[in-house]
Order: sequence, then structure tokens, then C-alpha cells
Amino acid sequence: MTIKADTKSTQANAKEVVLTFVNALNEDDFETARGCLSDDMVFDGVLGHRDGADTYIKEMKKMKFKYKIKETFEDGNNVCLLYDIDMSGTKIFTCGWYQIKDGKIKSLKVVFDPRPILKKTEKK
Repeated sequence: MTIKADTKSTQANAKEVVLTFVNALNEDDFETARGCLSDDMVFDGVLGHRDGADTYIKEMKKMKFKYKIKETFEDGNNVCLLYDIDMSGTKIFTCGWYQIKDGKIKSLKVVFDPRPILKKTEKK
């Protein structure tokens, strides 16, 4: 007997995990945000790489980014968000690709144009 997974349910669950995660970050609820991450999650972004959920959350506590979601796309266990991130007063349009495994975020890849941040850093 073959049991077929309900893809709509899988998509809703993946999307729900990601939205819970982002909303928790917006509210500085790092405990809830951490609960959405696999222990061995991997972050890859324009400005760096992080291995492990605890390392990632430690960095997020320092940065306290705020996210304004523009669009959400999902395909199975992959969720893509288009959002503005407020990075200490600089708003950056960003794309985040979240991969979900066993109900937790396993990997996050983020792309954006870093020039506004780099220009701000150069002025200091």
C-alpha cells in the first residue's frame, strides 16, 4: 500500500513555519524563532555564512532586523519570501529561500543588493 503525501498540507506547513519564524523575529521573540530552526540549519547570505541555529539566533539578537513581507511563494518544502528588511534604518529589498525539513527550517539563502549597507559603512 502506497501512501501519498498531501502536498497542499505540506506547503501550508512549510509556509506556516517560515511565517512563524519571521513574525517571531519581528517581535524579538528569539525563543519562538529558534524553535522554528533545525539545530544544524545553514544560513548563506550576501554578507556571510552561519552554521547552526544557535549561532544564527545569536547574530539575529544583535541585529534585530525587521521584516515587511511583500510576497510569499511555496513549492513543497521550499518557501520563498520577497521582503524589505529594515537594517538599522536602511531598508533593503531581499529574497529569502527557506528549505524546510521535518517541520523546521533546514537552510536559508538570502540575496540582496548590499551597496546601501556598504555605503553606510564607508561613511563611518
